[in-house]
Amino acid sequence: MLNVKHRGRVYRLEGKFLGVRVRLSLGTRDGAHAEQVKRRIQSAEREGNTSDLWPELQRLLPGAAFAKLSGIAGYVEKTAAPPPATWQDLFRSFETECLQRIAIGKFRSTTWARYQQTCKPFAQFLGESGVSELPQIAKPLIEKFKVWRMQQILKRKSSRGGRCLALDVAILHRIFAHAIDCELIPKNPVRLEGRPGHNPEAGAQPFSARELEKLREAAGLDRLLFLLLRHTGLRGSDAVSLCWREIDWEGREINRVTQKRLKRVIVPIHSELLFALAAEFQKRRPKGEERILLNPGTGKILTRPRLYHRMLALGQRAGVPSARPHRFRDTFAVDLLAKGASPYDVAKLLGDTIATVETHYAPFVRELRERARRFMESDGGLEMAAGNGTVLAHLTPNAKLTN
Repeated sequence: MLNVKHRGRVYRLEGKFLGVRVRLSLGTRDGAHAEQVKRRIQSAEREGNTSDLWPELQRLLPGAAFAKLSGIAGYVEKTAAPPPATWQDLFRSFETECLQRIAIGKFRSTTWARYQQTCKPFAQFLGESGVSELPQIAKPLIEKFKVWRMQQILKRKSSRGGRCLALDVAILHRIFAHAIDCELIPKNPVRLEGRPGHNPEAGAQPFSARELEKLREAAGLDRLLFLLLRHTGLRGSDAVSLCWREIDWEGREINRVTQKRLKRVIVPIHSELLFALAAEFQKRRPKGEERILLNPGTGKILTRPRLYHRMLALGQRAGVPSARPHRFRDTFAVDLLAKGASPYDVAKLLGDTIATVETHYAPFVRELRERARRFMESDGGLEMAAGNGTVLAHLTPNAKLTN
């Protein structure tokens, strides 16, 4: 039984609530209002902790009084479920992580730029599909995106058969792995499509001696660029960002940490390249932080895309098709292997792994295959004459070894 009594300036609720004696302030000086509140409390008492009156009582009662009554009744406030996370939520979260890692030197800005090249078409695909929430992005939708993305890639002139699809898929897999870490989704909806960049049918594409001769003759204003790529094996990103302070004139070496793998490479400078660098240095008198390669047409810093187009243009002038910058790296590696350098030596100069050198470059060195041929065709081995004291020549599947 609950009663309303006037005590001091306000009315109080006294009596038993669900068998528990209570004495609580109602926080009002209006007796009629106090009676209305009491009747709602009694109704909530009868209906239990699932009564719809509890949210109203939370607004009417002082905090201490509501906490006491709701605790006795076992009422738990219902919280509205948060809306499902969207692709934009995931992208912003992943972007924040990448920018943080870039700031501490554990992620490359160029890598983040490549990630964005995948995120943009994926967002376009989701918009065309009318999908925004992460729970809607399931495996069937990702498989549809792969087909859609392949069609978009093949429309380009330099599609390369859509080989970059594997990289797009790997990037999405990494982003959704971040979503799992953030507990936005329970499992990754992206199924990988092999290792990005791995193509057993393709490998090193070095220039031939004749092609190098043509390129050197047609280099013109691009001579320094040609010599730097030819005699260092640097990736295009490292070539365009190479600074004068990374030139060791006394040691005749280039000392640099590569952008892609963050490995230090120390490359001896070929005499032809050294002469060209010295001439350029005398001409410009640059500071150590200035970049070596400039755009011959404008004198401004040479960018990676501009480097690519200048090399293609050089190839066209020289009559050498597909003179991509990376082919100079292939040429540098294969040339060293052909001259007798070990895969370890080449890996250290390229800032790569020995496994990559053995897989990507060594199979394309004719001299190595010819050396193996000479070993195979040389006298001796397992088929030595029996007179030389070996029994291996007489072993057959039915032969028996005797003491």
